Amino acid sequence: MPDFDPVSYAIPAFVALVLIEMLWARWRSPQAYEPKDTLVSLLFGLGSTIAGLLLGGFALAVFIAAYEFRLFTIGWEWWAWPVCFVLDDLKYYWVHRFGHRSRWFWASHVNHHSSQHYNLSTALRQTWTGAFTLGFAFALPLVLLGFHPGMIAICGGFNLIYQFWIHTEAIDRMPRWFEAVMNTPSHHRVHHATNPRYLDRNYAGVFIVWDRMFGTFEPERPREEEPIRYGIVKQLGSFNLLWAVFHEWVGMLGDIWRAPWKHKLSYLLREPGWSHDGSRETSDMIRARWQEQQAHGTQEPVPPEGAPPAQKPIAGPRRAA
Repeated sequence: MPDFDPVSYAIPAFVALVLIEMLWARWRSPQAYEPKDTLVSLLFGLGSTIAGLLLGGFALAVFIAAYEFRLFTIGWEWWAWPVCFVLDDLKYYWVHRFGHRSRWFWASHVNHHSSQHYNLSTALRQTWTGAFTLGFAFALPLVLLGFHPGMIAICGGFNLIYQFWIHTEAIDRMPRWFEAVMNTPSHHRVHHATNPRYLDRNYAGVFIVWDRMFGTFEPERPREEEPIRYGIVKQLGSFNLLWAVFHEWVGMLGDIWRAPWKHKLSYLLREPGWSHDGSRETSDMIRARWQEQQAHGTQEPVPPEGAPPAQKPIAGPRRAA
């Protein structure tokens, strides 16, 4: 199996682009970067790399074992690469969608959404606990179909590299044909927004066509019409790295511990914000309430930059969503 990790080769470019964006932000958008927030993002990236080295071998071992039961042997043919890349991106769409719709997966994925700033350093906020959720199992159909685990890993690396550049406000819109097919900064800003209209939308990795196909696409509105608020519905309010990494695991386990027995599994598997007594709100509930307000001609005020949103939080006092 080839020992090639495209992400490791891209790291110098990541660093260079972050520095370039910092210079742009200094003159054009000073609020885009906050030193403590950026430091936390960088430490997230470092920790994620270490976690990948420590835990990534388990996923690889599972894939190699599963490969023995493949239906076909596709091999390393040239045509297999684009097919694998597209299918891997479709896989990414679904694992990403589950990452927002199941609290078990959200406990890990929330790390990526925890910054209230949107810049290239935000792309480095990668989870430390992703392998623990077993989300890599979404790739098993590709392995069983006959794509080599090494090919899948390399395609996944290029997928991650593509997603780096879309975490910016320095680029407004790409050409219309590009926006129609590919994921772009505009589309991904929507994904990172906490505005009710934008919650749980635009899950795409590379190809935005998946969102268009499966009914989760939402275009970005002009900023003067609806400014974007980034982060999570109940903001962390802290630059503590360990709390940022593990806060949702702590909140989820606390909810499971306190819940009646018949509801414990629901706090693990159902969508973030679900509660057995209706004391919290899911993203669907927040959106429905907002749509009702729109229908009646009322709208909640947009809070100032950096402030928690005016809507009810999904989470309880020790939980973010």
